[in-house]
Amino acid sequence: MNLKRYLPILDWAPQYRRNQATSDLVAAVIVTVMLIPQSLAYALLAGLPAQVGLYASILPLVIYAVFGTSRTLSVGPVAVASLMTAAALAPLAEAGTPEYVSGAILLAVMSGLMLTLMGIFRLGFLANFLSHPVISGFITASGIVIAASQLKHIFGIQASGHNLLAIGQSLIRSIGDTNPATLAVGIGALLFLVLARKRLKPLLMAVGLAPGRADILTKTAPILAVLATTLVAWQFQLDARGVRLVGDVPRGLPELALPSLDMGLWQQLAVSALLISVVGFVESVSVGQTLAAKRRQRIDPDQELIGLGTANLGAGFSGGMPVTGGFSRSVVNFDAGAETPAAGAYAAVGIALATLFLTPAIAYLPQATLAATIIVAVATLIDFPALGRTWRYSRTDFGAMLATIVLTLVHSVEAGLIAGVALSIGLFLYRTSRPHSAVVGRVPGTEHFRNVLRHDVELCPKVTFLRVDESLYFANARFLEETVMDLLTREPELKDLVLVCPAVNLVDASALESLETINERLKDAGVRLHLSEVKGPVMDRLKGTELLSHLGGEVYLSTYEAWQRLTDPGKLEKQVA
Repeated sequence: MNLKRYLPILDWAPQYRRNQATSDLVAAVIVTVMLIPQSLAYALLAGLPAQVGLYASILPLVIYAVFGTSRTLSVGPVAVASLMTAAALAPLAEAGTPEYVSGAILLAVMSGLMLTLMGIFRLGFLANFLSHPVISGFITASGIVIAASQLKHIFGIQASGHNLLAIGQSLIRSIGDTNPATLAVGIGALLFLVLARKRLKPLLMAVGLAPGRADILTKTAPILAVLATTLVAWQFQLDARGVRLVGDVPRGLPELALPSLDMGLWQQLAVSALLISVVGFVESVSVGQTLAAKRRQRIDPDQELIGLGTANLGAGFSGGMPVTGGFSRSVVNFDAGAETPAAGAYAAVGIALATLFLTPAIAYLPQATLAATIIVAVATLIDFPALGRTWRYSRTDFGAMLATIVLTLVHSVEAGLIAGVALSIGLFLYRTSRPHSAVVGRVPGTEHFRNVLRHDVELCPKVTFLRVDESLYFANARFLEETVMDLLTREPELKDLVLVCPAVNLVDASALESLETINERLKDAGVRLHLSEVKGPVMDRLKGTELLSHLGGEVYLSTYEAWQRLTDPGKLEKQVA
């Protein structure tokens, strides 16, 4: 067994140098500062105690450094996974209760098991069933739902719901109970974070800071909001004025946590765990590949499944929540100069120190501040222009995207994602079940063949060249039969039909049977069936069948060869487009 295949740390650790350690430590300090408010905020979003977010940012980072292949990906709680966790657990227990926390731990363990097994069996390709428009629509809708769900903390009111309609109705009913002090803290933090995102970097560059460092400092602005509002809450005892604070956070490192063995609960959470796993994997791989390409590195998607899977197992067994690779902190890690996954392990040490020594101060952190950091963070996820781009390019992809958005907003994240995937697969099957085909002719004076409806080409009335622009499989095999039979009835002089197959990458058993049927029907009509430009792997499969021995015509290496052999130069016609 190649240990480096499953333990990527063996690839980089032996060559680890002091200069790399220095770069990794600097990046770790910056990411740690960023991770603390993020971890607390995403635990709040998931309906979990604040310390759960911190626990999910310790052991998973260390484990990913051992099993992950990305040099700069930073794992931990993220917004979308936190929302999906809350949606999965809401029907089972009340937020914050021991049963609820137990459910979150089980989700992390189940997600870890699923991802690890998928990696071992190299099933990373399954994530390809999540098309980009579906993922884009899902993330946009999730960002809207997440932002809406945090408004209750900004206004200091009670509200509930896991879709936009339910949240909106709940907010409207409770808006009269708005707490002025909470609203002041929330709006103040929100304005500061928005202004920092838009104005702080140019300001820092104006005073002489390098663009890279200015960008990093801008992305750590949430820690300034946390420090300022925590001091204000402590100094003015804002909890006495009705401002909800994070409250007491247990000091110390996480203890070993075992998941529930209730099989009924496992069954209830199975679909949610699978969706969290797949969405998290797609997000992580997208971020990892983007950052790796900038340094001409590469990641192994199948090993990433194992890396994320074991990280989630670590999160579950240490009392945490589901984790995945986060875009914002991974970019910060990259920009801060992280050289190896050790940067994540160093950041885990920083989070561990925070849980040991900083939790008394965290108790005074207003929940409204964390809500503001979530709203500003998820604002970058919302991509309305993608709707217009998708509509202009592909109506079918737009349909899948819109269905995902609408169902996520009005029903649930699970319904939106499942509907988007199902619709994408359904539309793909529909499109490929009616493959594009074209009668082609020779471009005069060349060896090229083009669609007779688009180009001026040479034709022969007794020979027709039909180009098939799709792999042949069960869904479109019968359609090909109908296309050929229709062509036969429209061309009474036809003696030879050549199927031009440069785009055919597969011929399954159903399509093979259809080709045999076409061959026999053409024989009965006095027409010979020929094939041209059949790809090697397809030909290898066909050689093991009876089709070639019963074929009425020949198999040609190129369409031009078939043209030379079958056409009579004296009987050519010119087709005008």
